Amino acid sequence: MSVALFWVASTSSELSNSFGFFDSLRDGNRLFDSSRLGSRDRSLFFSSRAKKGRSQRLNPGSICTDLRLGCSNFDGQSNMPLTSSMVVSPAGEMAISSEEKVYNVVLRQAALVKRQLRSSSGELDVKPDIVLPGTLSLMTEAYDRCGEVCAEYAKTFYLGTLLMTPERRKAIWAIYVWWRRTEELVDGPNASHITPTALDRWEARLEDLFQGRPFDMLDAALSDTVAKFPVDIQPFIDMIEGMRMDLRKSRYKNFDELYLYCYYVAGTVGLMSVPIMGIAPESQATTESVYNAALALGIANQLTNILRDVGEDARRGRIYLPQDELAQAGLSDDDIFAGTVTDKWRNFMKKQIKRARMFFDEAEKGVTELSAASRWPVWASLLLYRKILDEIEANDYNNFTKRAYVSKAKKILALPISYARSLIGPSRTSSSANKIQI
Repeated sequence: MSVALFWVASTSSELSNSFGFFDSLRDGNRLFDSSRLGSRDRSLFFSSRAKKGRSQRLNPGSICTDLRLGCSNFDGQSNMPLTSSMVVSPAGEMAISSEEKVYNVVLRQAALVKRQLRSSSGELDVKPDIVLPGTLSLMTEAYDRCGEVCAEYAKTFYLGTLLMTPERRKAIWAIYVWWRRTEELVDGPNASHITPTALDRWEARLEDLFQGRPFDMLDAALSDTVAKFPVDIQPFIDMIEGMRMDLRKSRYKNFDELYLYCYYVAGTVGLMSVPIMGIAPESQATTESVYNAALALGIANQLTNILRDVGEDARRGRIYLPQDELAQAGLSDDDIFAGTVTDKWRNFMKKQIKRARMFFDEAEKGVTELSAASRWPVWASLLLYRKILDEIEANDYNNFTKRAYVSKAKKILALPISYARSLIGPSRTSSSANKIQI
């Protein structure tokens, strides 16, 4: 299942020219032997403070060549579809919903950012580089490689990142590449060979890079990024959990389950990105609400992916639609596999599209709160992904044999519109009563 990034990105399988990739997953080997460095040296290296070493030139056609590692029930009428109720377990214990679980992560991310805000200006205090002789070119090369990957596979977003400050631009590139590599584990051409053990090794590798012990050049860029920005590891771990879900699960009994999956594989990207994108100093919105809007955009994008790819997923034996809502509409798995557009299917799709648009509406509330240099690529993502829903409708809800896509002409037209919207920042006169609510 293709993951919806916080922005518009290509999902080409050409990324997985997997030279040595699956051997490394199996064996758990690392390319960069940080054991050669002392503990002090390891921590210095990955804040752009490395001992000078030999860097590798990567294959421009692959970002995986250097890998070494062993809601609610929606009735269509509620104004706020983003809340879900508590549920009772068979043992009689009260269990929290998926949204409550995700909300706890949102609070954790927001608290981390708050601790790093400068009390004087409200700007994120990005830690400066402490560069030792001979190390700057090594880290520069790592970030440049991430930028090359982003430019190749996420062209629209890459152009938007060029408006950011150099530090934020490089950090977003590093996060994009990590996300891309993670998705390729279960969505790439060799996904059938990936096991839960391989994902466990990928998670261990993630923990290492957060501790300043990366395995390769691309990991080094992310390790440097998380040392500078208030980025928490939890969304990264949760995304890997989403990959595990794809290995073991092909049906979702209700929207609460689907919401959690959407958070894992796409909402997490929003939480990773907000500390890098930055919140405008003049914003009167709560930090939590900005994170919630970023989360909503990830959920909206992933729901859009799901609705666009119904036929493609069905051919792989997967149905990413709430089973209970299908039943309520008089539909079953057999109807999905048959791929026939009926009035029942049209009515079902109308409700699903309406839900996705409500998440987009929720996301819009937070885009204006981002720093000025970050708003354009996010607005572009939001507007272009929303248009996919329009294209599904234009195809008479035939997402079985027709793939809804936004034409190049429409993309070009959307760019000046998104740029114009990006010029509108948060109101300095907003009262606390008008702050975005989660």
